[in-house]
Amino acid sequence: MQVSYYPGCTLEGTAVDYAASIAAVAPLLEVELIELEDWNCCGASAAHSINHTLALELPVRNVLIAWEAGRDLVVPCALCFNRLKVAEKALAGPEGRKWGPPPPRPLKIWDLLDYFSQPALLQTLKDKVVRPLTGLRAVCYYGCLAARPPKVTDKEDYEDPQNMEAILQVLGAEPVDWSFKTDCCGAGLTVARPDLIEALVQRLYDRALAAEAECFVVSCQMCQANLDLPQRRIAKKTGRPYYLPVLYFTELMGLALGHPDVSNWLGKHLTDPRPLLQSKNLL
Repeated sequence: MQVSYYPGCTLEGTAVDYAASIAAVAPLLEVELIELEDWNCCGASAAHSINHTLALELPVRNVLIAWEAGRDLVVPCALCFNRLKVAEKALAGPEGRKWGPPPPRPLKIWDLLDYFSQPALLQTLKDKVVRPLTGLRAVCYYGCLAARPPKVTDKEDYEDPQNMEAILQVLGAEPVDWSFKTDCCGAGLTVARPDLIEALVQRLYDRALAAEAECFVVSCQMCQANLDLPQRRIAKKTGRPYYLPVLYFTELMGLALGHPDVSNWLGKHLTDPRPLLQSKNLL
């Protein structure tokens, strides 16, 4: 199964662990990710608040490249997905006429989590699990931009998404029910308002622990960084011994599928997940 792939900027920098896990598990699911030729930055997260024209031109160019390639487009970054969907909507409206006619057949822009949780791929995943993640209690954290606003993302379950839970169940883990899976972590304010970030993130820590979870599972590198990076600082400041590893869902897929590089990906996290997984005899 071939699909176009837009990695975005951070997967070539601060989120190389996410990129590596995606590249590893896709072929195990018989998916060929074909990187868009000559793609550019989509403008997240600053362009839309500075220059409307540029904020639209940047993602539109990538969508036009995807149209030329003629395949559906998969996007792992929630911010990039949101901006490309904004571009898709613009191209479909009156504003889109200046960029020419749409492709002869509709092309879908997929959030990576949605793409990997399609029924056929879930069955492929289930058939290939060699190390069930038995005993691992996790809360699924979706964040904001992959699901909202629904008029942009076209998501129907934007308040209570379930596809990450579906993947964890196939992997043999235990997704813990909680009501805060789409609460904002404030990632866009990390530099400007670290005080606000600490309040938002600590609240997520406390709610995850109240649900008796042992870790977070995410599909967004901004959420991963925002939950992972300040954990020691917040623990020291509050005197609470927080230990809640923040794992990409693709890393857990790689673990359950027996990929040999899993420990290398996990070693790049500041809150090291390996002690937790070792305690469960999963690593």
